[in-house]
Amino acid sequence: MTEQTLRSSDWNGRNGHQWLLHQGRLDAMLAPFGSAAIAAGALMPDMQVLDIGCGAGDSTLAIAEQVGENGTALGIDISQALIGRARERAEATGSRARFDLSDAAQASFPAAMFDCLFSRFGVMFFDDPVAAFPHLRPTLKPDGQLLFACWRSAGDNDWVRLPMRAIAEIVSPTPPPPPHAPGPFSFGDPARITHILSAAGFGDIVITPFDHDILFGETVAAAVQRALDVGPLERALAGQPDTVRARAIMAVGNAFDARRTDRGVVINGAAWIVAARPVAH
Repeated sequence: MTEQTLRSSDWNGRNGHQWLLHQGRLDAMLAPFGSAAIAAGALMPDMQVLDIGCGAGDSTLAIAEQVGENGTALGIDISQALIGRARERAEATGSRARFDLSDAAQASFPAAMFDCLFSRFGVMFFDDPVAAFPHLRPTLKPDGQLLFACWRSAGDNDWVRLPMRAIAEIVSPTPPPPPHAPGPFSFGDPARITHILSAAGFGDIVITPFDHDILFGETVAAAVQRALDVGPLERALAGQPDTVRARAIMAVGNAFDARRTDRGVVINGAAWIVAARPVAH
């Protein structure tokens, strides 16, 4: 959940490390979105499912429960550390989920292998989605389905909107990433999603908004720290004098304090749930 342009190397560097550090809490935050995407596909026993950008395996483990002992739940990711954590979790729970260190945009799978191509906040990080989706489509069975959850715009999501609005009059804005650069909001525009998937040979494209509360921190201090660790806030404050940084962090704390509940700091997450099917040729 970092706003900067993300390339493959980032997930084997700081971003992968930060995700691993906060894995339990981040997975808990994102689980409702993954569950909504899984429910949209009505996954059944015996299905063969590829989980793209599986991270530490949370969604793959859930899929493995859906498809049962005769099904396949294969999670792939480019982060060696996250795949290592996913394998540890599968072994610890006795899950039949499998995990491979692989780039979905280049991985080689037999034609018509999968009933479902799934992703929970993974496909937005493709370096070249225009090439990645046509590469993946032939691996689907003719009656298979593509399912994924992706973030809507940064302006729709409190984990970016709240801290960045709070510091707007304290710190000069940082240049935005290039349009459509790999990152959490690269699929924020549903027209772009439709264009990419249609060009890749998918039809019956359904894009549904899905909003859900996110427990962003058990305390205001924890929410501020999470914003520094997994959002654009740290980049915006990099190189700022200590006095400016302190003012900005206080302002962010005040913004999160306004969202404090008995559970902690609760903010809104805004995603798309996308479903599509391969078009017969």
